[in-house]
Formats: sequence, structure tokens, C-alpha cells
Amino acid sequence: MHDFCLLFLFFLILRNMLQEGAHGKWTVSSSDESTEENSDSEKPSTSSVLDAAHDTTSGPQYPCSEARKAAHKRKASPLKFSDKSFSTEAPPAGKQRTSQEGSGWCLSSSDEEPEDQEKHAHKETVKEEKSDAPEEHPLNLCKDDELSEDQKAEEYYEAPSESQDTWDLLNGGNPFRFFLTKVRGIQQSYNSGALHIKDILSPLFGTLISSAQFNYCIDVAWLVRQYPQEFRKKPLLIVHGEKRESKAELLAQARPYENVSFCQAKLDIAFGTHHTKMMLLLYEEGLRVVIHTSNLIADDWHQKTQGIWLSPLYPRLPQGASGSAGESETNFKSDLISYLMAYNSPTLKEWIDLIQEHDLSETRVYLLGSTPGRYQGSDKEKWGHLRLRKLLREHALSIPTQESWPVVGQFSSIGSMGADGSKWLCSEFQESLVATGRSVTSLKWDVPVHLVYPTVNNVRQSLEGYPAGGSLPYSIQTAQKQLWLHSYFHLQKQTSVWLASNSKAD
Repeated sequence: MHDFCLLFLFFLILRNMLQEGAHGKWTVSSSDESTEENSDSEKPSTSSVLDAAHDTTSGPQYPCSEARKAAHKRKASPLKFSDKSFSTEAPPAGKQRTSQEGSGWCLSSSDEEPEDQEKHAHKETVKEEKSDAPEEHPLNLCKDDELSEDQKAEEYYEAPSESQDTWDLLNGGNPFRFFLTKVRGIQQSYNSGALHIKDILSPLFGTLISSAQFNYCIDVAWLVRQYPQEFRKKPLLIVHGEKRESKAELLAQARPYENVSFCQAKLDIAFGTHHTKMMLLLYEEGLRVVIHTSNLIADDWHQKTQGIWLSPLYPRLPQGASGSAGESETNFKSDLISYLMAYNSPTLKEWIDLIQEHDLSETRVYLLGSTPGRYQGSDKEKWGHLRLRKLLREHALSIPTQESWPVVGQFSSIGSMGADGSKWLCSEFQESLVATGRSVTSLKWDVPVHLVYPTVNNVRQSLEGYPAGGSLPYSIQTAQKQLWLHSYFHLQKQTSVWLASNSKAD
């Protein structure tokens, strides 16, 4: 197992504890680097970042892969399409962003092949890194004239919902507490019940004391702007998996923000990326956990359909409460603490203690995490899809007609799957997804596997048009090695979904 993960959507089990269940899974992965890279002396100067910011076509001003940077360049300087053979087809959706509105296409999926990642494999240590704020670049985002035109547009178009609407949403009896993100460029009725990151961070959800943001691709300046003005200087911990140059770029981004600190995820094996997307929000009124599928960049919250699980507001336990107090029927509290402990980070110990001090008993979902390492025996069922298999066997009821049910998967990136389906997809992994009932010990039928993946035309007709393809990393080298996989691909028949947004699951 290579990654730290809190996987969502594809591994999400929503099952009501009394009837249908409500249990979710997500993912965290980590990175590795040499010990020397943790020294403060390797932080880049602020000037280098400021100089780079003037080149709008050079790539996104936050760490991401070469594939994402190439997609950003194509978006900034698109080629004009003039092939008349396509004249009878529907044109791309008209409401697209300008070339500088948002700065990249980094999504939650890995976009480097193992052979590319291997050359970056060095052991890393986890460390809290504090960004020093130079006096010549103070944080002062409250003045409208100091915002760029794109930032002003962002503030206008991505304003939080009306307070009453959000309050009704939170108290609307949603047993799963699962929401989708708002999508710009579609009818407002389709955004009913959806949330933007500014809604999540608004004072309506609580009076913020501090927060921790776990993510893969992070635009620090954009993230800070998503907090309401009164919370922008509250302590903010960013948990990431960047290394070497990308790590230096991330630290440089945060130099103007003296309240921002970092925790680098640790990975002791060669492959992996930090894909967990989670928020820990500490309020005067309590604690909230948010697990979602979006990177902390503008593009992921703009015209893509993302998923959000929003916890209840957890109250603080009475002083002197026992260590087992505040646990839920799903053991969410202990599983979350175990997951955070797997980072082996002194920086996260503070958040572990805070979680221990709160009552999480109202949680109705299971947490499925993935952490890097090699596991044997019963330890294999603590993480990843084997943990999913265990939960399904323990809690999912067998249904007489389920033999005919297919396994349907949707995703945004594809990695190496082996020489054929028997290596993993249609054996070990498939068995985990179809497990039901305590008596099931092996796969007893040939369950169809349907993998939904967008076509070129799906991408062309999406709101973002061709640049949205930068969110779908699948290298030609990998594809040529596994042509067998394409026989499992299925088209999304509900074309209106693709016209509305680019669905993404991680």
C-alpha cells in the first residue's frame, strides 16, 4: 500500500445505521524526499515567486505536475479549431472561464506514472514548517483595489450563499450529510442544495478558532481568500505531500501569511502522493470535519461536480470525560485518530488531542483510510479496499438478485493496472466491491465491471471545453500497455451531466 488516503465517492458506502446506512470512505497519500530538504535554508526567496507571477502563460502558480502545467498553457493560449467536419456537432458550452480565471488543472488524481515517480524516491521526515512573513509583503486582502480583476470576479461569482439558504441546507434532514459543489455556468436550480468552499468556511457554520487543510494541490493565496475576512488571520495548518522544488514553491506561496504553517506527509516507500482532501475546523462552539474531493485551487470549485461530506458540529466533552467518550456506533472517532496518528507528526498531535476532547457520537458514516506501508494478517483489513471488504461483509445484507448487479466505477485518472484484468481489477479489487454478508469468503459469480470514462466529445462539450482534458491524466504509454482495459469502458449516456460539469471522483 503506497498512499495516505481518505477516499471518497468511488469507495463511499452510504448506508443508514437503521435502514440504508451512511458510511463513507476517503484517502490520504504521502510523499518522500531527502532529509536535507527539510532544512529551512532551502526556502526560496519571495522575489522569485513574485517574478513568476507576472508570466501568466508559464503555468499555474502553485505546485502541480508537468501534465497539469501543459494543460494550463493550452488553456492560456488555445489553438483555434477550424475543422469543418465537426460543424454539425454541438459546439463547446459557451460559459467558459477566461485564460487567467483560475490557474491550473491539478486534480485529486495522480498524474505521474510509477516510473516517473521512482526517480523522486528519497526518504522524507515529517516536520512542521513555519512561513516567515516579510515586512515588505503584508497580508492586506480586504482592500478591493489590491485585488486583481480575476480575483474581483472570483469574489463576485463565488460569493457564499444567502445565510437562510445555507441554514436550511444544514438543517434539512439530510441523513447522509453528503453534498455536491456549486457549478458556475448552469441554471441556478441545478445548484440547489450545493455548497461552495466559502459556504463551508462562513461564520454561519461556526466562529472559527483555527483550521487544518489536508490536500494534494494547493493555491495558498486562493485558499486564504476563501475564508471570510474575519477568519483570514486565524491559525491555518496545511498538510501536504510536496517535495523538493514543489515544496519550496508551496512554502514561498505562504510567505505573506504569517498565520500559515505546514505539515509534510511522510512516505517510506517509493510511490505515492498525498491525496487526502479533508478540513478540520475548530470553532468556539465545537469541532467539524469535512471530507471532500476538491483540490484547494479555483478550478476545482468552479465548473466541476465535486463531493462533500460535512460532519455535524461536534460539541466539546465535559471536562474529565473518559478516553472512550464521544465515540460513534461506526467508531469514526477512533478511526480518524488512528488515521492522523499514521502521519507520525508532532504537528498533528494537537489536532488529535482536540478530536479526543470532542463528542463525535452523532457521526453516521464509516471512515476508510489508506496509509502507506506493508501490512500482514489482520492489519491488512485496517486500511484500503480490504477495509471496505470487511465493512461490507459485516454490515451489508445479501440480496437475492445481486448476482446481476454490475460494479460501476467513475474516476478522473488511470494508472498502471497490470497485464490483464485478473492481476487486480477483476480479482482482488472486484471481490472487495461485491462483498456482502458475513458468510461471504470469496467471489462466487462473474460480476460485470463497467468503468465510466469521458470521451473526447464529452470533454469538448463540457463547460470548460477541451482544457478540461487536463483533469483526466491517462498517458499514452500506460494506455498502450493495457489495451485490455478499454473493453471495460462505458459511455456516460446522460449527456446532460457532461454538459453541466466535469464529474470527478477520487
